[in-house]
Amino acid sequence: MNVSATKTTVDGLELAAQIRKGTLTPAEALSDAIAKVERVNPQLNAIAERLYETAENNAQSDKASGPFAGVPLLTKDLFTPVKGARMTNGSLLLKDNVMPFDAELVTRFRRTGFTIFGTTTSPEFGSSYSTESRLFGASRNPWSTEHICGGSSGAAAAMVAARVLPVAHGNDGGGSLRVPASACGVFGLKPSRGLTPMGPAVGEGWAGMSTSHVISISVRDSAAALDQLAGADLGAPYAAPHHAQTLLSAATGAPPKALRIGLVSHMAPWQSHDDCIEAVQKTAKLCEALGHQVEETALPVEGLDFYDHVFTIIGSQTRSLMNFLGRIAGHPMDEQALEARHRVILRDKGHLSGAEYAAAVDYIHAFGRRMAHLFQRYDVLLTPTMARPPAKIGDFDIKDEDTIATVIDRFHSFSPFTALFNATGQPAMSVPLHWNREGLPIGSQFAATFGAEPLLFALAAQLEQASPWEHRIPPLNAL
Repeated sequence: MNVSATKTTVDGLELAAQIRKGTLTPAEALSDAIAKVERVNPQLNAIAERLYETAENNAQSDKASGPFAGVPLLTKDLFTPVKGARMTNGSLLLKDNVMPFDAELVTRFRRTGFTIFGTTTSPEFGSSYSTESRLFGASRNPWSTEHICGGSSGAAAAMVAARVLPVAHGNDGGGSLRVPASACGVFGLKPSRGLTPMGPAVGEGWAGMSTSHVISISVRDSAAALDQLAGADLGAPYAAPHHAQTLLSAATGAPPKALRIGLVSHMAPWQSHDDCIEAVQKTAKLCEALGHQVEETALPVEGLDFYDHVFTIIGSQTRSLMNFLGRIAGHPMDEQALEARHRVILRDKGHLSGAEYAAAVDYIHAFGRRMAHLFQRYDVLLTPTMARPPAKIGDFDIKDEDTIATVIDRFHSFSPFTALFNATGQPAMSVPLHWNREGLPIGSQFAATFGAEPLLFALAAQLEQASPWEHRIPPLNAL
């Protein structure tokens, strides 16, 4: 598989700088992004809703301000309302659902200067590591369209990787920013719990495991965007620590001091694929060459036990969502319109008691305490982002006769590591430092203590400088 190393990439901050200088207008930037979408979307199938007319009207007004003024942006069609646009959450149940208000996150994107011109696809309710749904079909990977682009923010990652735009919105309840970033060879950071807003309609997702941010090509775009998105919104149940310095300054300033890095290659009962072991070992050697100390360690958790509790939370909250949608509709929802994955989750985990739900929340809180002790020994943990290379389209299909144990094994033998840090609320990132012999990207995940985004951005920028990835452009691209 050939990789282009001759085409250049402009990140979001540079694009905004060109607009400020007057060498490019917001309307021209938007027109270029729309043309790129239409060039590659027939092969990638990543767009849920086109909002071109509204975006063109906004771009023509040329009144945007903020560090990303005039930069086109796609938001994700998953629990992120955009006023006047459909929000389907990837489900046939909501295929005609038009939202009457903006999410607070969308309001902040607009305030930051982004021009929202469409939404990207999501798997139903975001509960898959592949962006495939009955509603939209399969979104595909620009490195190989036979392979998944990850999930649930896979379509966003595919559009960024294909150089349609430098940054796109995503959200993450179990790895949904980091898995797609890994699968598509771009950068994705999940912030600490409570750092970005969930309102006004939602207090928390999946008992606090869900959060939102962006996927980007450059580290500095991610940092600058999080500077603008960060902060609790009105009535938020959580608040993350305030950062004394801007995250952009962390990403563009001095490299971090010598770090103590704990390396984890496997999570019982699953074994990581040789390609993913090779990737994380190369990353460990790069870190050592940069002056950091790396030693192997183990996680204070067993995978099957952990994910059984996680799916107690997911199943209970999916049942609550179905009940809520039924109250709005005035009749029970037709669960046959759901995908089989959710029928299995609801059947096996959707009728548990409140005490069982509370016990699952207590379990993940206790796990967070154990992880906090591990981070007394290490500044950062390093794991493969995924335990397998990007899967083929269809590999995550679930049937009604499957069990919740099948769902857990199918999905989390593929990505056992990412959801750990959703449960603990810690920041974690996938950095694109390796491609396997088939030309597929394989990311390395780094996690730090709660509120330590500045440390992760400083480390990511150091790795980006030492082993650049900007020039690694997939065969299917919009350039």
